[in-house]
Amino acid sequence: MISPQIKPGKIYDAIIIGAGHNGLTAAAYLARAGLSTLVLERREIVGGCCVTESIAPGCRVSTTSYIASMLRPEVISDLKLREFGLRMVPCDPAIQVPFLDGQVVSWWADRERAKAEFSKISAQDGETFVRVDDKLKKLARYLQPFFLEPPPEFDTRGAKGLTELFRVGKRFRKISNAEIAELISFLTGSLGEFLDHNYESEKIKTMFLANNVYGKHGGPYQPGTAIGLLFHLLSGGELQGFFGHVIGGMGAITQALANSGKKLGVEIRTEAPVAKIDVRNGRARGVVLEDGTEIGGRLVISNADPKRTFLKLTSPRDLPDDFVHAIRGIKMEGPCAKVNMVLGEEPRFTGTPAHYTPLERTFYTLVPSLEFAEKCYDTAKFSEIPEELWVDCVVSSNADESLAPKGKHILTCFVQYVPYHLKHGTWDENRELLGDRVVKKIGEYASNVPGAILARQVLTPLDLERTYGLTEGNIFHGDLRLEQLFFMRPVAGWSQYRTPIDGLYLCGAGTHPGGGVTGAPGHNAAHQVLRDWKKGRFKQGA
Repeated sequence: MISPQIKPGKIYDAIIIGAGHNGLTAAAYLARAGLSTLVLERREIVGGCCVTESIAPGCRVSTTSYIASMLRPEVISDLKLREFGLRMVPCDPAIQVPFLDGQVVSWWADRERAKAEFSKISAQDGETFVRVDDKLKKLARYLQPFFLEPPPEFDTRGAKGLTELFRVGKRFRKISNAEIAELISFLTGSLGEFLDHNYESEKIKTMFLANNVYGKHGGPYQPGTAIGLLFHLLSGGELQGFFGHVIGGMGAITQALANSGKKLGVEIRTEAPVAKIDVRNGRARGVVLEDGTEIGGRLVISNADPKRTFLKLTSPRDLPDDFVHAIRGIKMEGPCAKVNMVLGEEPRFTGTPAHYTPLERTFYTLVPSLEFAEKCYDTAKFSEIPEELWVDCVVSSNADESLAPKGKHILTCFVQYVPYHLKHGTWDENRELLGDRVVKKIGEYASNVPGAILARQVLTPLDLERTYGLTEGNIFHGDLRLEQLFFMRPVAGWSQYRTPIDGLYLCGAGTHPGGGVTGAPGHNAAHQVLRDWKKGRFKQGA
């Protein structure tokens, strides 16, 4: 998807660096408001980490992100994504955990059905599930309004800061003391301790673990890991916690965004890597491509992560020293990898009921216990590849037959915990070792898989950095931990998408509200830009 060549001397209202889903979302909103908008993408395709790519003839896979669990309904509606081909089918069950004793525990979308499933294991845990689910959803509703707006920045020295404090306070005017204590506990406590306190069955605890520390540093007993229980409920719109398979793979989301943007007037240029942001006299004036092409813009919006934006695309001399120091301190070192496979037969996970439909045989999480997960992280945090890994398996061809020819099956696997830095050797040397360990783990639950592999792609944290532009392989552009969330994302004092460089904004997952294929950072950044635009800050030529 390559647009016509840039006209010499043309100045765009907005230049967006990176055609990931947030960059495309921001571009579409800006174009809809009448701004001339150019998106520059260094790869040959749009989508960033939300792509569908071929890994064998006729076989396509969501190579990086793989489930649509958080895409904002407002973005879908505003940008008419369904008109541009977006189709999703619910993951039901949303979570499914097989155990080595042959039992499979399924978390169904229908709560009464889920309760009945859990009650087969523990009647007490079935009742607890309903009580905790109600509590979590109620707490999440206090936070949900903040998802689609800039986080508050409190400064009681001025009227604006006091107004912000009052606005936020109104959101919590009905919250009780007990709910405040619970909210703080979820934001700061450990997932393991919460589950131990509330549930008796180890299998039920493991099932909840399977949905709540994706892509994060820290085993389930690390402080701050309980936040995942709330985070996944913040972004489902009217249906809290929606999980969906995207027909055509995750790239169908970004193709719909790109086509929506193009209809609104967005220009998209692929194979156009940005070398630097042109900053003069403290203001962004455009960008310079790696081939030396200079493109002028009244403002620049970076969909790259904060470290890449400020430590590679801009010069430290254009930024305050304390800001650069804070950016350097953002916790990255992504703990994840992906392994994608084409199989000659469908995986047969032991214990799956014979009457399950293909859609119900699609999603399996292989993590036997909280203790296993904690030990896995302990190994990875000391820069070693765990012998046994936590693996998420999605048989995506069961949800979408168009991804592979008849008789072939697509299996995409999300892997954690693995280190970005290795104590022994390099990732190029250990890539296939990682792939072999993933296959071995899957074989314990689906014995036919190791002998059915026709093609395999292994993406290490280093590959995620080199191919997809994720600094240190971090899928969230910065770890989702309390000190890197809300008004402290990406760093304190700069959480509202603006930056110390006038006319330079951020719109990626490194901004509020964080990672996942939500479209929220792109939506929020675009609306912040438009508020500033209406004030006349950027109407002069670049």
